[in-house]
Amino acid sequence: MSWQEHLAQSADRAVVDLVDFCRIPSVSTDPDHTDDCRRGAEWVVGRLRAAGIESTEVIESPGHPVAYGEWLAAPGAPTVMVYGHYDVQPADPESEWTTPPFEPDVRDERLYARGASDDKGNMLAPILAVEAHLRSGGRPVQMNVKFFFEGEEEIGSPNLAPVFEQHAERFSCDAVYSADGFQWDQDQPSLTTALRGVCATRIDVYGPGRDLHSGSYGGTVHNPAAALSRIIASMVDDEGRVLVDGFYDGVAGLDDEDRRHIAAVPFDPVAYLKDTGASSLFGEPEFTPRERAWARPTLEIDGMWSGATGEGRKAIIPASAHAKVSCRLVAGQDPATIVAALQRHVATHIPLGVTATVNDLQVSSAAYQMPVDHPANDVATTVLRELYGRDPYYARTGGTIAILNMFRRFLGADTVMFAFGLRDENAHAPDEFFRLSSFARAQHAYGRLFEVLAAGTRQ
Repeated sequence: MSWQEHLAQSADRAVVDLVDFCRIPSVSTDPDHTDDCRRGAEWVVGRLRAAGIESTEVIESPGHPVAYGEWLAAPGAPTVMVYGHYDVQPADPESEWTTPPFEPDVRDERLYARGASDDKGNMLAPILAVEAHLRSGGRPVQMNVKFFFEGEEEIGSPNLAPVFEQHAERFSCDAVYSADGFQWDQDQPSLTTALRGVCATRIDVYGPGRDLHSGSYGGTVHNPAAALSRIIASMVDDEGRVLVDGFYDGVAGLDDEDRRHIAAVPFDPVAYLKDTGASSLFGEPEFTPRERAWARPTLEIDGMWSGATGEGRKAIIPASAHAKVSCRLVAGQDPATIVAALQRHVATHIPLGVTATVNDLQVSSAAYQMPVDHPANDVATTVLRELYGRDPYYARTGGTIAILNMFRRFLGADTVMFAFGLRDENAHAPDEFFRLSSFARAQHAYGRLFEVLAAGTRQ
């Protein structure tokens, strides 16, 4: 029996496994679900062991544990790691779900549950694929595969650095294939080669020692809300360029090949505006919208508050004003350096009559980028071309996955985004689902990936 036949014969059981997995409310953001996250890790380790991966372990971290396994059948040959995460987003508001988020429901050839697409369906697929190879009755796959499934991706993997420091030699590999991510659509594959980083902080502006009556004191002291508005306005020009000194230091320009790959990905501005609800596009005019979203750094105001924000009117000069600021970063930018630049900028743009401070770095993750022609991408391209009958887009994303730079920093390994969710599957939203057709395709993709990698090992 071939591994493909094994997958076909066990397809119904695979869905049962995914339903069982999705019942676990492994919400990493909620301390009330700490035990559920451990249960999620233990479920994954048990499923790895059932697949035939005998070397498995729940590895402790300062936060949620890592589910780890390895199949080392080719001493001296290259080793790949498969990455995914068993933690999920909160399901709030549960009232907007058609069926309860942790009571998985199959309807219309889709499995509806929190985590079905992000990332439980995607990360279960490579486990089922390696099982198909090991249980097919033929020669076991002759390659080295490690499985690393974390429980903190949805909170930025804050507790994994100590795990890598302790186990770097054990985790060593030549490349990582991430089961967390997306394909472009049902008929078009894609490989994500760059993700923007992020840093975040808060600006606090203080004026009078208390809220003041605007009639009695208006025109005599500076209003912190107005001062904050001036500070923020000084940071970005009318076309979206960031004016903070040093912000663009180290940012590499886009070469012709970069722009060609980005331009090859379709972009419909009318559909884009309809989706966003915005009235027009905005940003650096020398770059296309895709280039701005995928390959340019930005400075955004996430929120502002000051004074009377509730119902009704309150005639005051507020004592303080505040803004949450985040920056999406690209290769060449360091989060701590960017926040330091923001602190210097604000210090030199404080209006008369107020004080202002910028908090130290609160959220941090560097950008990630790998070469399009990386050998691990070449293998993935071969598999996707066979599955879809066409070459993948080489796309980028404005989002951030913190662990990718940990793989590079601690293991010296680049990461290929090799996942099969689709962007309409309501990840992080009510009624999240995973197409059963995508679930099956992901299993075959990883089965073929292991086969191609093993063939390369034997050469």
